[in-house]
Amino acid sequence: MIENWTKEFIIQRLLAITLLVALFVLCFQVVQFFIVPALWAAILAYVTFPIYSFFHEKVKLSPDFSAAIMTVSISLIIGIPLVIGVFILQQEALSLISNLIYRIKVGYLDVPESIKDLPVIGQQVKDILWRINKNPEGTLEAFRMWVQSHLYYGKVAFDVVFSGLAKLGMALMTLFFFYRDGTSLVRQIRQALRNIIGNRIDGYIDSVGTTTQAVVYGIGLTALAQALLAGIGYYFSGAPSPILLTIVTFIIALIPFGTPFVWGGVSVWLLSQGHTVEGIGLALWGIFVISWVDNLIRPIVISGATKIPFIIIFIGVLGGLTAFGFVGLFIGPVVLAIGLAVWREWISQHKNEIFAQQDVVLSETQTLPTVTKSE
Repeated sequence: MIENWTKEFIIQRLLAITLLVALFVLCFQVVQFFIVPALWAAILAYVTFPIYSFFHEKVKLSPDFSAAIMTVSISLIIGIPLVIGVFILQQEALSLISNLIYRIKVGYLDVPESIKDLPVIGQQVKDILWRINKNPEGTLEAFRMWVQSHLYYGKVAFDVVFSGLAKLGMALMTLFFFYRDGTSLVRQIRQALRNIIGNRIDGYIDSVGTTTQAVVYGIGLTALAQALLAGIGYYFSGAPSPILLTIVTFIIALIPFGTPFVWGGVSVWLLSQGHTVEGIGLALWGIFVISWVDNLIRPIVISGATKIPFIIIFIGVLGGLTAFGFVGLFIGPVVLAIGLAVWREWISQHKNEIFAQQDVVLSETQTLPTVTKSE
């Protein structure tokens, strides 16, 4: 009887586990598209939750109205620069294409002499320009055929843009519910993890919160400061489309040490156009001002708040970007922060054993008899 009951119990457990796994897989398939938007919404809600608390607790607004104010504000902060950037990019692209087509038609497509004088590709560039200017109509026809044969890539690009906008809309919609129900949701998650891991989960959650806030503020403030300073440099150096370049610099500045590729590229372009003073001035401004801000703000804000070595944060940012995409900029450091918290807790629990072994080794070394040669 006991053996039969044990077999039945095991079979029931296996069936229950199988059903739970199947349910988990199905749920993952359903919500897979919304995971990244939900992560972005969670990050934004967490770092801006004190502002929501101000509207809800200090101003005494209802949870729904406070969440609506915050959601609309975040939408405008994200949407306005995005619309401006897209509009400027569209204008610049149309102007560039129109100018390029006009130059091809009149047979006067050219590049700076510095490019023609390059040791390896300079002669190839000259040959290509000669063939294009010799037969403008043939070049335009070849370009039209190339565009028609690659329309599929345009559809792929459109799908990517549409998917990105859909995820952005989903993130903003989810943001409203994270504001309104965030406190209750965090309490439930904390209790569920406490039931599984124990009371030590509180320390891990606190570490996650501190790291997330510090990384977002550190990366965001650094990128904003660098973009504004770079925008000043673009304006005074006479770079084309300084507003667009400032927006691009802000996006690239979210990646550690990525800003020099933007202002450095603009400096090289200015030098290639014969604007030597402006190009050198922008390069010096980038080296001594823009990069200095990156080296100062990011380590102080992140490492100072989290008590985590900056190299760990740096590895987490780049590793997270590689593993999870753009949202990995914030997930990577959090994951490493949890791992470091677990490591420190384990060391703290076993420090007596570890240091006791070192004391034994030292005592044995000190008590070894010394051998001296007799005369």
